[in-house]
Formats: sequence, C-alpha cells, structure tokens
Amino acid sequence: MYAQNKMTPEQLWQLGRVDAEILTPEGQVVYGVTRYDATQNTSSRNLYSMALSGGLPRQLTTGGGANVQALPGGRLGFEQDGQWWEMNADGSGARQQTHEQALMSGIRMSPDGKHILFTRRVKAEKVSGADFYPDLPKSRVQIYTDLMYRHWDTWSDGTVSHLFYAAYADGKVSDTLDLMEGEPWSVADYRWSPDGGAVVYVAKKKKGKAAALSTNTDIYRYNPVTGTTENLSEKIKGGDGQPAFSPDGRMLAWTSMKTDGYESDKNDLVVMDMKSRALRNLTAAWDGTVSSFRWSEDGKSLFFTAPVDGTMQLLRTGLQGGITPVASGDFDINGILGQQGDTLVLKREDFNHAAELYVFSLKHKQMRPLTTVNREVYEKLPPSRTEKRRVKTSDGKEELVWVIYPPGFDATRKYPALLYCQGGPQVALTQFYSYRWNLQLMAAQGYIVIAPNRRGMPGYGVKWNEAISKDWGGQPIRDYISAVDDLAREPYVDKDRIACVGASYGGYSTYLLAGLHPERFRTFIAHDGLFDLKSWYGTTEEMWFANYDIGGPYWEKDNKAARRSYQRYSPSDYVTKWKKPILIIQGGIDFRVPVEQGLQAFQAAQLQGIKSKLLYFPEENHWVLHAQNALVWQHEFFKWLEETL
Repeated sequence: MYAQNKMTPEQLWQLGRVDAEILTPEGQVVYGVTRYDATQNTSSRNLYSMALSGGLPRQLTTGGGANVQALPGGRLGFEQDGQWWEMNADGSGARQQTHEQALMSGIRMSPDGKHILFTRRVKAEKVSGADFYPDLPKSRVQIYTDLMYRHWDTWSDGTVSHLFYAAYADGKVSDTLDLMEGEPWSVADYRWSPDGGAVVYVAKKKKGKAAALSTNTDIYRYNPVTGTTENLSEKIKGGDGQPAFSPDGRMLAWTSMKTDGYESDKNDLVVMDMKSRALRNLTAAWDGTVSSFRWSEDGKSLFFTAPVDGTMQLLRTGLQGGITPVASGDFDINGILGQQGDTLVLKREDFNHAAELYVFSLKHKQMRPLTTVNREVYEKLPPSRTEKRRVKTSDGKEELVWVIYPPGFDATRKYPALLYCQGGPQVALTQFYSYRWNLQLMAAQGYIVIAPNRRGMPGYGVKWNEAISKDWGGQPIRDYISAVDDLAREPYVDKDRIACVGASYGGYSTYLLAGLHPERFRTFIAHDGLFDLKSWYGTTEEMWFANYDIGGPYWEKDNKAARRSYQRYSPSDYVTKWKKPILIIQGGIDFRVPVEQGLQAFQAAQLQGIKSKLLYFPEENHWVLHAQNALVWQHEFFKWLEETL
C-alpha cells in the first residue's frame, strides 16, 4: 500500500500548516494555510473557507490575510499588509479599505463597524547613538541604562507596541487615540466587548529590571465614553491573559497565575462579573493547568484545553466550577475555533499528522476531519505506531513514556533508539507535531523514539509539574535514565546504539547526560542547550525564569537553592567525563540561551579531542524558522546519527 515511501525532511517542509481564523454565523469555517517554498526560502499564507457541514474548500485570498472578522451581510474583513480589507464570503470583491500611511497591526473592528483597534510601535526612550547625538546620525551604537535591553531575538530600539482606538467610516480612520500614551511598555492582547462599549487588553506595566524580574501581566478595561482605564486583575500577582467576554458581555473570563516570577505556574480559569466585579476561580480545586479556552455558545459554560496524561485534551467547566472531560484520545486538541449548536470546531494533531481542523459533535461525542490539507501526503506514508508506556522511576513514582516505533516495526529485529529530551522545561510532552523535532520523521528513518514525560511536565498534577524548579539536574534527569533503562531491556532495542537528543532544557539535559551517564549513550545532539549556568545567568534576558527555576543569582552565597544549582547542576562541570561524539547546534540570535553556551560546549569537546561538530545558524533564534536552514538542520541531524550511531 505504501510501497517504500517514508517521511523525509523535504516532505515535512512541503506540508501545509493550518491555522484557524473564525467560524461565521452563516456556518463558514475560515482558516489560513501557510506553505514554504524551500527553493526560494520563502513562505506564504492565504485564507480558505469551508462549510461547517463539509464539502470542498474555497481559496479566498492569494496575497495573504489574517485577523479575519465576520461582517454584516455575510462579508468578511481581514488584515493584509498593514491595512484593512473587505471581501465577499466567497473571496470575490476583495478591496483594500484603508490607506493609512503608518501601517496597522492586529486590526480588530468593533461589532458595529464604527471603531477600530490596532497596534503601532511608538518611541518610548532613547537608545541609539543618533537618539542621543543628532549631529552623529551615522553612529552605530546602542546605549542602555537598564535591563530588558534585548528579548528573544531582538535588541531594544526604544520602541514599544501601543494599542490605538480610532473612529472608522468608509475606509477612513480618524480621531486616533493611543490608549497607552506616554507609557513605556507594550500591549500583549486585546478584545472588544460584544456591544463595542468597552475594550480589554493585557499588558505588563513594568519596565527595566522590574520587567525582567516579573511575570505580572494584568487585564485592563478601557471605557470609551469616560476615557478611563481600570485594572481588573490588580490583586492577582502572577500572569493574567487571554481575556474573553461571554456572548452577552456580562462576564469576562481569562487565564490566571497566582505567583509573580513563575511563568509555568498553574494556569487557572477565572471569570469576573462585569457589573459587581466579583471574581470566581473555576479551576481552583482542579489539579491541572489550563492552556486555552472558549465560551460556550449560550454563555453558561467554558470549553478549555489542558495537558492530560501525555495529550492535550478538551474539557468543560460550568460557571460554578466542576470539570468534565469532553473529548479524549491519543491526539492533541490545540485550539477551539467556535461552536454552533451541537458542533464544535477544533484544531487537532498527533505524532503522525500535522494540525487540521475537525468538527466534534457534543451529543454523539464523535469527531471527523473538516480540512484535509495534507491528506495526499499522508495517504502515501506508513504511520508510526505510538504507545504509552508506564515506567517506574528511581523514587518509586510512575512516569508516562511515549514510544514511537518505525513504520513496519518488527519486534524480532533490533533497532537503534533516540532518547528525546523535551525543552521548556515545564512544557507538556503530548502528541505534538513539530517541524523540527518531528518524532514521526525520526521514527521513519528507522529509530525507536523514547519520549519521557519526566518531572516538570504538566498533565500529571501540579506537584509533578512543579518538581523540576530548582532541581534541574536532579530527579528529572534520573527520570530520563529510568525511561532509557526500561526500554533498553526490550529485545528489539539495541542497547549499544542509543542516542540522546534535545533542545533548550532538552539541550541542557543532553549536555548533562553526556557527563553523568556517558556509558548509556553512543552519541549526543544538543540544540541551544544551557551549558554553563553562571554565564547563562549573566547573558539571558527574562530574569524571572532564571531566578525561579535556578534559584537566583550565582553571587548570592546564602541562597542554598541557587548554590546547589550552580555547584551541582551545571553541565560545564562535567565535561571531563564527556567521552562520546556530540553535535552542537546554536542559533546566533537566541537571547534566551545565548550563543556563548553552544560555543563553550563545542570548544570544550574540541580541546578534549572528542569527535564533535558545531552547526551554527547566525540568523536563527531559539528555533529554526527559515526553510533552507531547517532542511540543513534535518540533514545534519540524521547525517550525524548515521555516522555515530
């Protein structure tokens, strides 16, 4: 049936990447599909629609499009090239409405079509040499006096993203008001109320060191009539986000964390009565963490997604609390587009399939695919068998380990294996579909993939999730070894041919395992991993993460948690025990795990005479986002395994 076909890096990057946009009142599902052209090293995204009942897809745009909104008369509005466009439901009659000289981002029209929200970058502080010395405009210098001078992959140029509110009529934008005028911070998210009488937005109103040390984002409500702004979550000290009004506008829901400085805290789902301002935590008694959510059509409950036992599942809660599973299976539900009557539109993926949109019947608990963007590719590929394996850890607990077998797996043969170390570190290892760490692609090359849900991953209760903080090199690393040793006892696993691979915290884990347990592995691959904790603390940007997870600065001698991390859990302290080949991959503009981490690791390996290779991507950040770079990444990854495993 499948002949000799198998997934290749080229096929992986030819897949269409599906993103949901809206479910219209007329029952049309609008979605985006991004495609990459590796030859040109470019990507393009266009809009499509399908009837909720099924049928053939219709392409709506050929030049892009995002932030789609349903307009009266069944028409659609969308953002393209920094302007507002409108078209008929079938894509005909597309016309640019606005012609603003200063481009707009994240455009959102009010429900009555009379006002518009958007963001623009505004100058908040001086940074460049020309800012300070106008008579030296060709100077190339940046001057900083506080932290957060760079973030992820971008140096601060002194601008921030502000939220603007303006009148709109017949393509004309007027009376533009900066809702954050004079404020030196950026907006993160924003929504209209159903009647258009209010705007809510998310911001972390801190700057400099305070911003680098805090995760305390808040929900703000702007009243267009009075021109006043109110902080709705001022008493909550952790991160608040994803605000969404109930269909009647009487309630506002959002996700909320209680602990400032802890970005992986339990994410609860809270609702506020907009009249009384009474706040209720719907998931306080539930031992899990919310990922995303959406109001039910009648406003009497909320659907939400959450990691559950190695998958991302769909659950439901009423306005008084109480959690009910809605859908389950060995797949991930990564988004809830909308509801019409008995039907939900969901985004779903698994280890063998990239994301597509599905429709789910609440009455019959049945799910069927709506979009089939990549069906022709997958019909020609044999799937990998995946299984959940329960493994006893070194401290007597039970960990779930995903095992992904090569297509056509034969238990009478012996296979090489890859220990996949997840990043995060507190990111769920579910049935994800990655375009870099693609477990289907790895298995298709003949490897058994071992993917442990070690300590620190959500989906097994808050205590399991929190156990990794300040213990990076302790029990979570032993959890990896428990999984490897368990699989190595199987007769079909070649215990002498096991590799260890991972990125970010997974790259850290790879470096550490190379020093602590070199005898269990034949080769290693680490991407953007933390190698030396002291130098990493001195160059990373979100200090709240380092302070909470590592314990704090290395110079605090009385800080026991920090001292233990730096003295016991830094991979650089174990390089004299490195014995096996190691491939080191590093992004040049990764400011979360800066370039010196990969360079130090490569230099240590080279100077000790260890077979090693450095794969350096000057223009990539913590990920690999360009098609040709990604293909080089994949080919070098598998080439290294062929050479050393």
